[in-house]
Order: sequence, then structure tokens, then C-alpha cells
Amino acid sequence: GAGRSRGCGVSLFAGCPWLRARTLRALSRPRPPGRVPLPVPSRSRCSPAGAPGALPPGGYRAWRERAARDPAGFWADVARGWLRWDSPFHTAWQPGDTAGSARWFLGGRLNVSVNCLDQHVEKSPNRVALIWERDEPGTAVHVTYRELQDLTCRLANTLKKYGIQKGDRVAIYMSVSPLSVAAMLACARIGAVHTVVFAGFSAESLAGRIMDSGCKAVITYNQGVRGGRTIELKATVDEAVKNCPSIKHVFVAQRTDNKVHMGDRDIPLEEEMSKADSVCPPEPMDSEDVLFMLYTSGSTGKPKGIVHTQAGYLLYAALTHKYVFDYQQGDVFGCVADIGWITGHSYVVYGPLCNGATSVLFESTPVYPDPGRYWEVVQRLKINQFYGAPTAIRLLLNYGEEWVKKYDRSSLRVLGSVGEPINKEAWQWFYQVVGEGRCTLVDTWWQTETGGICIAPRPSEEEAEIVPAMAMRPFFGIVPVLMDENGEVIEGNDVSGALCIAQPWPGMARTIHGDHQRFIDAYFKAYPGYYFTGDGAYRSHEGYYQITGRMDDVINISGHRLGTAEIEDAMADHPEVPETAVVGYPHKIKGEGAFAFIVLKEQTAHVDHIKEELKTIVASKIAKYAVPDHILVVKRLPKTRSGKIMRRLLRKVVTEQSSNMGDVTTLDDPSVVKEILDAYQKYKEKNSS
Repeated sequence: GAGRSRGCGVSLFAGCPWLRARTLRALSRPRPPGRVPLPVPSRSRCSPAGAPGALPPGGYRAWRERAARDPAGFWADVARGWLRWDSPFHTAWQPGDTAGSARWFLGGRLNVSVNCLDQHVEKSPNRVALIWERDEPGTAVHVTYRELQDLTCRLANTLKKYGIQKGDRVAIYMSVSPLSVAAMLACARIGAVHTVVFAGFSAESLAGRIMDSGCKAVITYNQGVRGGRTIELKATVDEAVKNCPSIKHVFVAQRTDNKVHMGDRDIPLEEEMSKADSVCPPEPMDSEDVLFMLYTSGSTGKPKGIVHTQAGYLLYAALTHKYVFDYQQGDVFGCVADIGWITGHSYVVYGPLCNGATSVLFESTPVYPDPGRYWEVVQRLKINQFYGAPTAIRLLLNYGEEWVKKYDRSSLRVLGSVGEPINKEAWQWFYQVVGEGRCTLVDTWWQTETGGICIAPRPSEEEAEIVPAMAMRPFFGIVPVLMDENGEVIEGNDVSGALCIAQPWPGMARTIHGDHQRFIDAYFKAYPGYYFTGDGAYRSHEGYYQITGRMDDVINISGHRLGTAEIEDAMADHPEVPETAVVGYPHKIKGEGAFAFIVLKEQTAHVDHIKEELKTIVASKIAKYAVPDHILVVKRLPKTRSGKIMRRLLRKVVTEQSSNMGDVTTLDDPSVVKEILDAYQKYKEKNSS
């Protein structure tokens, strides 16, 4: 499946002769055609049932029932068989005294990078670990497990040389590449905590995450390349670290041959790696030591540093990768997510590599150089599982079927959707056109906080039905419940409510960095004793689950979860804008878009200019994808007598449900509703003409 692609416009390690030469030698080595040979795992390492990848007698239902009935026993069996331990755990699950304090695999010690690299190098060192599908079409680079281990160890030794120790935090601000994966694994190898920041975030967003986490170093590229454009990553880091006194070193790798300014704390990464030893002893880590932090938006303005730990997270990512996608030895797994998001962590890096898979790193965009890019890559790399976002599917649907049918997609066996609920039209197009009506399509529901997929159509009993645009079945150990507005469990089927999970699972986040009380308040306070997802859900007549969307002030733009308060806080910096309110609205391509209502100071002129300035502020403070699609000027916002903005009324306005405004008696002045409706109608007429 992982055939060699040759011809590179820019070396994998441009700027470092030693690594460049080594990579080119590796590229020139002949590789047998066909699927990448993966060894059959031993029975004891693959599943508690014994046979590799097999479900136990009774199938999916038996596993699911046991995981719900006896979580400690179930996960103990899985963990002993799936992970390589330095020291065995003595207690599989400790529920904890308070909600959100469960701990897993106590007493156990292991190293995540050993599980993702060393164990596979010992058996099949030349198996392909990563296929880097670079931005430039037709220039894929293959990296074997031995080569990735070498990169990881050299990078780890370089970090140690410059004082990075166990427990230190390291920010990674890089585009998708083997080196960015090695950076994550190098941190894991020495016990440092990585926090990957999406390389599209602004300098201010990067600085905020660095300061909140107390990072000691940043790893970045001189520039990024995406969709044929050059992205100034180092310049963004330079701007960010001006306000980050905790940063001692900035490690700079070369993605392009262009030179960038190098200051006193800047270190040429490949040059230092070429001097480093290729052997780095792994640090034995406690099961509950922190592996990484990843920042996600909430209903308040400040992003939350979600904390994931070593063993539980890795086990859950690996198990879900195996069973949700029916991963088989020799498959080429193609998740096109960026490593800056949890999907990239779990299903580009940790899950696939723990399972010894060949994982695709997709650096480009779905429409570069044309809307056939995904499917050309599927044909060329012979991808077996394709995991993407509904936003991209909806975008490509608009270009028609010819861009899909132009390429051979016969290698595909499983399609996956992630990031937001997929609408039925996009589901049908994905299934019928891309998958030719023969591929399993798994619509997966999960979150940064859950660590891995929680609800998906697979695994299931053999040939069980898949309902379009529905997540359907809980994964092993996930016990979903629906709650009513009084905090009571809703029994039966054909019902809707707040989606909660009734018992802990190994992959769940442990806390919010530096603010455990916020963690408790956000996830366990609304429904005591249950994990509250923030999403609503419908349970069908058959008992299947369908996600109906967020229940708080969080919107999902192109699969990126974003608190409306973050956008409001950014816009509030404008001196002419004393008040703002942002709500989500349905968007044909992005799923949801941001709609901003603003109040201007009296006698403010140049309204259109102010709107453009607001868009620039949001782009610079957060990211371009966060910029509101619409900005409507109103005289005042709907507020309760206590001063709280009633955003639900604004959502009714922009979704044109004004005939059903509900109770407005708590408003300080109910006449404000008609004011806003009139302003919205004029805005709509002006923009449709």
C-alpha cells in the first residue's frame, strides 16, 4: 500500500546537510511494492480475547457490557495486553473521592515513545511509520520506524542539552511534518510535556498559551507551506515570545530554504540534531504523569489547557484507532487533520503509531492545487482509511463528482467523519460518490477532553446497520445517558436531552492546567456524578445516539470549537465598540459561522471601516477562521435586569425563528427585540440586493 513517491522540491531537512543526505539515501533505497509488511502481533499483546484484533465470544455486545459492568477488570486486561510496561500497575482504576478525580493504572510505569517506536523497531525497523504528503503534489516522503526513532532520539537529546527536563513544558508551533511528530515523541521520551499550538493561530493566541502553560521552549519552523502559500511561523513566534519571559530557547527547523532572523535564544534545530546521539534512554513515566496539554475553547473567554496523561490516553487512542476504523496490519491510515488539534494527536500520531500503523501526514489543503487533491492522494498512496471533516466534504461536494471519479479509490475500505455532526447530504455524497456505496462510513463523536472517539457506528456486531449522519453506538467503556433540565436521567428511547457519560474511561482528561476547580465546574457541576459533554443528543427508537449540537456558548467553525466569549473579548478591544455579542448560525460549508452584534459609541462615523478593523483584530488575536462572517450594528443588546445578555434571542434572530422568541419577560426592556429584528431585516435586505 505504501508505495514510494520520489522527487522533492525542498528537502525534508532543508538546511541541514547531514540529515538531508541521510534522508536522500533512505529515499533512494528500493522498497518492495504492495502493502507495507506488518508483523502479526502476539496473542497476548493484541486483545483480552486472545486472537489479534478479535472480539471475544459474544462479539461487540459482550465487550461493551463487560466494560460497563466491570471497567476495572476490562481495562486491566486490555492494558496488560496492549501496552509495553516498565513496571506493571497494581490498581487498574481508582474512582476517586470527587467527580473528575478518577485515576488509572496506578503503580504502572511506561514510556509512550517506546510504545510508539521502540517496540516496532525491534520487530520491523523498515516498516513505514509516516508518509508525509507534503504541500507540493507528488513529493511524498516515507519515514520508517527506525528513521523516526532516530529523529526522535536526536531531538530529545538536543532538548536535554539545552536544559529541558522531565516535567518541563514545551510549545510546538509547526506545520504537519515528520519533524513535528518527532518533536511530540521527543518530549514524551524525556518526560517533558508538549503543548502543540495550531500553526494558524496568531502571535497573541500563541503567547497566551505559552504563558498559561509556563513553557520553557518553543519548537518551530522558519516558515510553513500550505496551499501554495508561505506562512511566517518564526516571525509569529518572535512576536509571541516578546511577552513570554519563561521561554529560554526557540528551536528553529527549516521547512524552506529561506533565511529568517535568528536571535540570541534561537537555536538551529537540525544543526544541533546532527551533533546529537541517536540513542536516548527513555524516561520511565508514571501512568498518571502528564503527557501533553492541548488548549480548547470554552464558554468563557480564556482557553482551557486540557491535560492528558500517559497510559490511559495512549491506550484509549490505540484501541479506538484499531476498532472504530477496522485497522488491519498493512493498512495505510489517512487522517488529514492537523497535529494542532486533538484529532491529529490521537489519530495521526499516538493511536496509529502505538498500533504500528503507517500514518499519513497531510500538509496541504483539500483544494490545492485543485479539488481532486484528497482523491489523488488516496490513489497514489493507496489509502485504506480516510478520516476527514464535514467542512471539507461540504466544500468538495460543491465542485461536483468529476474531481472524485477522476481517481481510483478502490483501496478505500473505511471513511470517517470528525469535528462536528455531518449533515445527511454530505454523508450521502461521501458514502455514495467517494466510497462508491461500498465503504463503511463512521460518523465519530468525541472531544478534546475525551481523548478519543466515544460514539461511532463501529465497532458493532457483524454487518450491523449504519444510519446516515448518526454517531449511533458507544465505544467500550462509554456509558452515555441523557439528562433533563432538572438533572434527572431520561429513560427510554425516542428522547432528547443533555448528553452525559456515566462512568470514567482511561482516555478522559484529568484536569485543566492550573485550575482544577474550573475543570470540575465545566464538566461535573451541571449534572453531579456525570461528565457533561456540553452537547445535546437524541436517542432513537433503536437506542442509537445522534448529536444535536452544542448547548453552551460555543460554536463549531469548520470543526474548530470556539467560545463566543473569545471573539467578544477580542472585539471589545476596539475603542469605538463598548459592547458586543456573538452567536453561531448555520453555515452551508463551515457548519457554523459567527454572527456578531455590536453597539457603537454615539457619533461614531465610518462604520464599515470599524467593521474591517474588528475583523483584523479577531484575526490577529485568535485566528482567521474566527473572524465573524457578519457584523450587525444595533443600538443596544437584549439584557436581563441583572445585565446578562440573552444570546438565545440573538440566535433566534439570525436563524429566523423570531416567531418563537419564548419568554422575554426577564428583559430589562422587551422592546429591544423589535429594534434588533428591524435592524437585522434591513441588514439582510441590503446584503441580498
